[in-house]
Amino acid sequence: MGHIGLTPQSVNALGGYRVQGKTTDGAEQLLRDSRAVEAAGAFAIVLEAVPRELATQITRELRIPTLGIGAGPDCDGQILVVHDMLGLTFDQTPKFARKYANIGEVISSAVRTYCEDVRSGNFPSDRESLPLRSVDERPIKAIQFAFQFVKL
Repeated sequence: MGHIGLTPQSVNALGGYRVQGKTTDGAEQLLRDSRAVEAAGAFAIVLEAVPRELATQITRELRIPTLGIGAGPDCDGQILVVHDMLGLTFDQTPKFARKYANIGEVISSAVRTYCEDVRSGNFPSDRESLPLRSVDERPIKAIQFAFQFVKL
């Protein structure tokens, strides 16, 4: 599978999360890249952060499926990063991502509450502690017996 447009490994070299192929030269280069990926034998290609119109043109020209992530609805399929979808990122999600939940906030809240419970002594409670009566006391008594003869 090929990948053109915004590629994660080149984010810093490209100046951050920016749309690729906005200029005539950039669009022509992405068209050439998509054809080269197909000619190299890829079974599909990801188009990331590419203008919708360019993604549509690439999708029409190629014989392999296109998968869009921030490339509009005309690709053959769609990708959405699960961390963006579920709200697991604490940075701003890309403009082309839709957040379907805010699990990151749920996790943060749970961790804050846990820390507060530990600091206040509310965790662990008797309910989360294992009482001696639930353990076989014979090994413990044997150790206590043996330690009465050990001088530290």
